[in-house]
Amino acid sequence: MSPASTGFQVPTVTVSSSLPKRKVDDSVLIVAVISGSDEDAKATVVGNPFLDAEAVGEIEVALEALGAKGGSDQVTRVVAPSLPVASVVAVGLGKNRDAWPADAIRRAAGVAARSLNGVENVITTLSDIDLGAAIEGLILGAYRFNDFRSEKTAPKDNGLRAITALTADTKTRTKEAAARATDIATAVATARDFVNTPPSHLFPAEFAKRAEALGKAAGLDVEVLDDKALDKAGYGGIIGVGKGSSRPPRLVRLTHRGGKGKKSKTVALVGKGITFDTGGISIKPAANMHHMTSDMGGAAAVIATVVLAAKQKLPIDVIATVPMAENMPSATAQRPGDVLTQYGGITVEVLNTDAEGRLILADAIARACEDDPDYLIETSTLTGAQTVALGARTPGVMGSEEFRDRVAERSQQAGENAWPMPLPEELKDDLKSTVADLANVSGSRYAGMLVAGTYLREFVADGVQWAHIDIAAPAYNTGGPWGYTGKGGTGVPTRTMFAVLEDIAENG
Repeated sequence: MSPASTGFQVPTVTVSSSLPKRKVDDSVLIVAVISGSDEDAKATVVGNPFLDAEAVGEIEVALEALGAKGGSDQVTRVVAPSLPVASVVAVGLGKNRDAWPADAIRRAAGVAARSLNGVENVITTLSDIDLGAAIEGLILGAYRFNDFRSEKTAPKDNGLRAITALTADTKTRTKEAAARATDIATAVATARDFVNTPPSHLFPAEFAKRAEALGKAAGLDVEVLDDKALDKAGYGGIIGVGKGSSRPPRLVRLTHRGGKGKKSKTVALVGKGITFDTGGISIKPAANMHHMTSDMGGAAAVIATVVLAAKQKLPIDVIATVPMAENMPSATAQRPGDVLTQYGGITVEVLNTDAEGRLILADAIARACEDDPDYLIETSTLTGAQTVALGARTPGVMGSEEFRDRVAERSQQAGENAWPMPLPEELKDDLKSTVADLANVSGSRYAGMLVAGTYLREFVADGVQWAHIDIAAPAYNTGGPWGYTGKGGTGVPTRTMFAVLEDIAENG
């Protein structure tokens, strides 16, 4: 970020059981509408206790005049003179259902928020369908990253500054749910800010500094190892990857101590923090190399998640171990054919310096396992093979089968839609080396995502339930905006990891 950087400013959220009594000229009301059973049917406003028949009639007549049908994610802006707002944004949910999935509401709120250029204050009835999903969607849809724009190109408006979430139930637990949703969206925005910050301004030492500041502000225990400490302690993977850069590597450890009693669980989080990846000596093609600013997306999500766990006071211990390095070609860079020793003693022949993520992660996983965790979740923008197999929006999850499936299920419930993948035993043979314990890549072009997961499995201690989430494409949206996701950093899989932590806190 620039010296004056502030990152995304999260809107304030207020819960209310009624519309304003007086007209608020600068506010917009967001309502949900549904489509009829046939193509000629009119869009109708989803029933709620906040709009009287006159207001509903005004909205539906205006939608009919504009030809709006209420299709999924269709946004139409109209005027309803009887309402105390400047205008109404009607967002489509598609055909009516008995119950709306949370992500349908989250997505609708996000689409509506992205349409609100020049609007600072919104009121919504989507929150009466699903309070948390509506708040998350509005905040994430409103996300913008303008830290490096001058006055010449920066937006002239301030973006969304205040959200009023309408709900018939304003009890204490409802307000707590609103605060939880705001905290979750804030964590995702934090991860997005990290990913969107260019490598000129977010290199290992700076990344570590910001992680440390976030951790201390949240009351976490913080430990930062510089390159000298890493070398002395035997973190050969992190040192090997980082030694080609003039900006030395770091390892950051952030600990939330929320566990109460012997039965509480300990969860290790590990995230890949390559602040920029050229591929090293095995250099990448120039086309789209600038997207490698996202190669620390796993680290960004892990840092955001452990801070969120502390904010939400989860009654478990969460220990994040985050390796940070820049993978650059130079006279001091590691070479294809070099052998390094990972933390813990396993030797590795580096056949491809562009398979660097697994090298720094192996060190971090081995260190994390020394804390004797019950569970370990690691996430990384690890392989292009993830994109080939699952596309741009679907993370792959590998690991201990039971825990892998649990993570995938929670991810799908959270709207990040990770999919379980196997780790066939025979793939370990593809990682044999003639000179070391392991090679960092196989000699085959097949199953690259699974081979990388197999490599990481070698460093997970016996008895630890673990999951590896490959977010190579899902961490960074290179296409057009959709739902509550704009271009650039997405914050995936922050919500997945937090959902798993909440599940462990509740169910063990």
